[in-house]
Amino acid sequence: MIRTLVLAAAVVAPLAATAQELPTTPYLPLELATKAADAALKACVAEGHNVSVAIVAHDGATKVVLKGDNSGPHTGASAEGKAFTSAALGRDTAGLAEFIAGKPANEGMRDMDSRMVIQAGGLPVKFGKALVGGIGVGGAPSGDIDAKCAVVGLKAIGAAE
Repeated sequence: MIRTLVLAAAVVAPLAATAQELPTTPYLPLELATKAADAALKACVAEGHNVSVAIVAHDGATKVVLKGDNSGPHTGASAEGKAFTSAALGRDTAGLAEFIAGKPANEGMRDMDSRMVIQAGGLPVKFGKALVGGIGVGGAPSGDIDAKCAVVGLKAIGAAE
């Protein structure tokens, strides 16, 4: 009997260890979040823009905020809101703003969550089809510039654009 139990344990143990090593949901490691934020910030600074960059996880929790030198007091909140919105809805904030503007019945989306900022500059962070977070840039003279810097951050970590 003991011999049978030992044999069964020897067979099942490797299976249990393997199952524990597999991630159950995709996530964005802090190292990659930091790398993306840094690349986006540097891209905007190189163009002379004082911005802040935020990265949030898929659940909306803030992972990284980099507030650039001489960036305005509103830029951190703007960046976080754009990142949150992209992570929550899985889409870019510029496209979302256009979607709402084109269909006034969707205006209520702006009030779904007080953390949402629906202006250009937020992009989802995806690896393949897996949504793992959002990146937001705030403070450049236009949302298009914010978005271009965010794309640099995505490219730095090999995320989908």
